[in-house]
Amino acid sequence: MTARSRANSLRGLDRATLTAIGVISGTSMDGIDVSLVASDGRDKVAFGAGASYPYRPETKAALHALVAQAERALTEPLAELEAAVTGDHLAAIRSFIADQTLDSAGIDLVGLHGQTVYHRPDLRFTRQLIDGPAVATALGIPTVDRFRYADVAAGGEGAPFAPLYHRALAQALPQPVMVLNLGGVGNVTYIDGDSVIAFDTGPASAILDDFVLRRRGLAYDADGALAASGRVHDDLVAGFMDNPYFDRPAPKSLDRNDFHRRAQVVEPLSDEDGAATLAAFTIESLVAALRHVPRAPSRWLVGGGGRLNRHFMARLAQRLGVPVEPVEAAGWDGDALEAQTFAYLAIRSVKGLPLSLPSTTGVPEAMTGGRLNRPS
Repeated sequence: MTARSRANSLRGLDRATLTAIGVISGTSMDGIDVSLVASDGRDKVAFGAGASYPYRPETKAALHALVAQAERALTEPLAELEAAVTGDHLAAIRSFIADQTLDSAGIDLVGLHGQTVYHRPDLRFTRQLIDGPAVATALGIPTVDRFRYADVAAGGEGAPFAPLYHRALAQALPQPVMVLNLGGVGNVTYIDGDSVIAFDTGPASAILDDFVLRRRGLAYDADGALAASGRVHDDLVAGFMDNPYFDRPAPKSLDRNDFHRRAQVVEPLSDEDGAATLAAFTIESLVAALRHVPRAPSRWLVGGGGRLNRHFMARLAQRLGVPVEPVEAAGWDGDALEAQTFAYLAIRSVKGLPLSLPSTTGVPEAMTGGRLNRPS
């Protein structure tokens, strides 16, 4: 059954404009983001409130333990952990509905990205922990999950998945423009009229967060203060950049931990120098993204937690020589952007519209996807 025929089989989902809640926890695992979008799945987009809710400490600890042995996700059922992740997501959605005084009857869909625990498109494998049918039944609202599965099964990279939403938001902006997401992994969307190119750029928050947690017991380098106080070891940065990934043509994608083993070379450094060097590596990996787009963007708009790091944003603008601004400068909500993406994609999924393109994930043709789950 196609996504369009499934939509018509559920009362109300064949309307032109639908209202959806989007939910995601990124690779940094710093919270469950929830947001509201009303859209036709094409160019009309109106977004509402967004909020973030924490994992229970025991769920987060179990996820971090799994990431340290991520290959387990290839073969183990992980039923207990998936149930915990699902429970935390469900609690977040219910809290969001209550906090925003929403009427559940007015919500057509919930787009559930879930928690990525292993992403290996070279093996045609990606795994996001979430039980979409269970959430649909608990809420009494249809859900869409497994957004990336069809893309990866068809030979695509399965990431990044925000470009079509970025294109919808950026219609009125001067172009070319680059939209950068600084989550656990960095990814960009290059938009120039009908041209949309997207790819993962390299490590972002995850590699530095893990270093700071290991050294200082802190979740992240607040405002980049630690990195700003250190000395960059340029020889180590050059060694990081001597990696074939950065010359690989777009589209391309990464797992959260792909550069972590190489990053162990900073262990002999002081906390300050290690943080400065890892931050400089991420900046250079972003500059390298210019190798894969037709024209240098006139502006970079930055979402994700990294946009709040003043040291990082200033250094990136200095290296690029063009404005580098948080997405709020364009009237977007940087805290909610990824959750909004999966609300928008849930609407596209039930309308049978593509979620990814050859130029965004390398999939052979424009590809729809997602699994629609009915409340039982």
